Formats: sequence, C-alpha cells, structure tokens
Amino acid sequence: MIDSLISLLAAVMLAAGSFFMVSGAVGLLRFPDFYSRMHAASMTDTLGSYLIIGGLMLSVGWGLPLFKLALILVFIFFTSPTAGHALAKSAQHCELRLSSGTTTEEKAGSEYGDVTQGPDSRDLVSADRV
Repeated sequence: MIDSLISLLAAVMLAAGSFFMVSGAVGLLRFPDFYSRMHAASMTDTLGSYLIIGGLMLSVGWGLPLFKLALILVFIFFTSPTAGHALAKSAQHCELRLSSGTTTEEKAGSEYGDVTQGPDSRDLVSADRV
C-alpha cells in the first residue's frame, strides 16, 4: 500500500517537473527580451529540477543513489540562482536593452501617475540607493 503511494507521488513529481521544464522552454521561445527569457528559464528550470530529482529520490529508495541525488539537489540549490544572477548582472553591465513592449517600473509610474507621492512615500526605497 505505502509502496504504491510512494510510486504515485514520485510519478506526480516527475510529471510536474517535466511540465515546468517544458513551460520554461516555451518561455525561452515566446518572451521578447533577454531578461524575460532568463527569468522564465531560471525559475522554471530550478523548480523543475527540484521536482524531478525529488521524484527520483522517492523512486530509488535508500542507498547510494539517494545520497548522490541529494548531492545533486544541493549543488543545483546553490548554483542555479547564482548563475541566473550572474547572467542578469552581465547583461546589465553590457547595457542590454529591454524590448519595446516590456513595461518597466518607471514607465508604469508615469502611466498611472506618480505612485511615490503620498503619505507613505518616505517609506519607499529609492532605486538610486539600491
């Protein structure tokens, strides 16, 4: 009974991880600029990897393969956000521009009025100080 439940949970995790990987690939093809593509790829790739490796960990049982998969999971946990940050920082350093259809915070502020003018404007963090 418990073995079939673990197998079912592993299959669901593998399917969900595959879904996130495919949705990240679709995001790479569909989004207009580098920053949007990088965000789609790094977020969905990390979550998809966690789910796939978690499903594999459930399916292999106790032993050396479980330990190896846990080490891979820890490696992805530390390197994936670091790689995404390094890509974004290098694109910003090279002054890579957004596409014309992308709305930034500056455009949204001018489009909808100045959101910093209000009683709580002193609590907002300025982009210049970040």
